[in-house]
Amino acid sequence: MSNVAIEASGLVKRYGEVTALGGLDLTVPEGTVLGLLGPNGAGKTTVVSILTTLVEPDEGEATVAGIDLLADPGEVRRRIGLAGQYAAVDEVLTGLENLDMIGRLYHLGKGRARQRATELLERFDLVDAADRPVKTYSGGMRRRLDLAGALVAAPQVLFLDEPTTGLDPRSRLELWDIIRELVGSGTTLLLTTQYLEEADQLADDIVVIDHGLAIAHGTADELKAGVGGERIEVIVAEAAQLGATVEALSHLAVGEIERDVATRRVLVPISGGPDVLRKALTELGDHGIGVAEIGLRLPTLDDVFLTLTGSRIEGDDPIDGEAAS
Repeated sequence: MSNVAIEASGLVKRYGEVTALGGLDLTVPEGTVLGLLGPNGAGKTTVVSILTTLVEPDEGEATVAGIDLLADPGEVRRRIGLAGQYAAVDEVLTGLENLDMIGRLYHLGKGRARQRATELLERFDLVDAADRPVKTYSGGMRRRLDLAGALVAAPQVLFLDEPTTGLDPRSRLELWDIIRELVGSGTTLLLTTQYLEEADQLADDIVVIDHGLAIAHGTADELKAGVGGERIEVIVAEAAQLGATVEALSHLAVGEIERDVATRRVLVPISGGPDVLRKALTELGDHGIGVAEIGLRLPTLDDVFLTLTGSRIEGDDPIDGEAAS
């Protein structure tokens, strides 16, 4: 059985009368990725802030990399890396200078700090930009440099709080490859993300939190299976036909039909696959309903999220935003 890299029990954090965390338990085995999902204000950033020693919990206990979080926060900091929602790099310094500075702050020594900086610039494909000021970097380059900075001290446990927010699809895929490489080499990762596909691609285990409590836990496949099976997705030509569409397809549904006026979308949970899809097409035609798009699909993590929380996923606010929500 794998050793445990992160273990938290009964974490509670209050901001005035608002409870950001209401008694959260987490267990993350070494060399795995835990995806932490939740709606805006659910407490994801608060969890990361507590486990990285930036904020003390009001109640509960935790160990990170085998060290008691409250008893020896300094030793925890020596064993972890953190990349937050926004790249924490000095725009005036060059990429090399940023990493070299971080190495010296970790007391690696002048020679080792420069060596480590050079190694990470190569690993993150930033060698050609090493001597350029960071203010000239693209968003993707800054995120890679930020992640490189979190790895200067070769941490056992890495915390990534929405690491690909704002990146274009190509940069996001590149960062996913780097994350997979890190985990493959033994790094343990706790990842918060607003991209459900990201959790689906990277996480070995997923915890969904809402109002500071864990409301679901499992692999992506287990969570999807818990929601139910196939769905027919219909986008009608006119929003005025949404009601008629729901009525026409209601006898085919095996659960509650969802509708979205803004996107003119109707989502019908079914059992029976293509045969039921053909029946749906016939029903829609018989009722004179114009269809812009129709298809059959399996549930996604977004369906899981909507079923569990009643909302689509959004990015998390900083801690102050969570406290205010």
